[in-house]
Amino acid sequence: MPAYNAAQTLERTYHDIPRDVVDRIVLVDDVSSDETVQIAQRLGLDVLVHPQNRGYGGNQKTCYREALAAGADVVVMVHPDYQYDPTRIPAVIAPILEGRADMVLGSRFLGDPLGGGMPRWKWLANHFLTGVENRAFGLHLSEYHTGFRAYSARLLRTVAWERNSDDFVFDQEFVAQVVAAGFRIAEVAVPTRYFAEASSVGFRRSVRYGFGTLWVVARFLLHRWGLRRDGRLVPRAVEADPPA
Repeated sequence: MPAYNAAQTLERTYHDIPRDVVDRIVLVDDVSSDETVQIAQRLGLDVLVHPQNRGYGGNQKTCYREALAAGADVVVMVHPDYQYDPTRIPAVIAPILEGRADMVLGSRFLGDPLGGGMPRWKWLANHFLTGVENRAFGLHLSEYHTGFRAYSARLLRTVAWERNSDDFVFDQEFVAQVVAAGFRIAEVAVPTRYFAEASSVGFRRSVRYGFGTLWVVARFLLHRWGLRRDGRLVPRAVEADPPA
């Protein structure tokens, strides 16, 4: 769980995590100003605290390093803000355990995101960016912008995610890397809820994220067409040169 000021929602998220399929829960705190760390420690989570704010992508990098070091076979990333339903973890990891996928996205758009409280402008922006990414990546997914994801350890050991941004666009860079490496992506419906305590990116930050996503798509296409090599899109096993 990449955490930042999640004190009001962390405990609810934690109690909804199915213990019969989760062996270890790691929370990485990105210098919260509330009681996130104290609550996580009281709950018995494995807590790591960044000495300085690393950003959303930087937080995930620490999460995945820790998970791989612990010998995880499947790694689930879920936001501790209780916006996504963690009881869906068994369904999200099933395609990986059954050998049908290497990455699984918990999609809000396979359900009713507007009914869950998603602002209409976010719905429109998500729908537009997902359409652009589907065309570029040659996929037919309902959503790319979810904070509920699962990965196989093999994928995490192959894709060079450490080279990605420390900001929110990290997630889309990761997807581009997964597609470029030929890994399989599946998605599972996950209900979502928007409420006052749940974290939410504001309009200005969302605009920056949207342009960042379009630049990720452009880099991917330039790399695929052989016009501009991007070392971030080259799997570790065959990587030789530094990133572009």
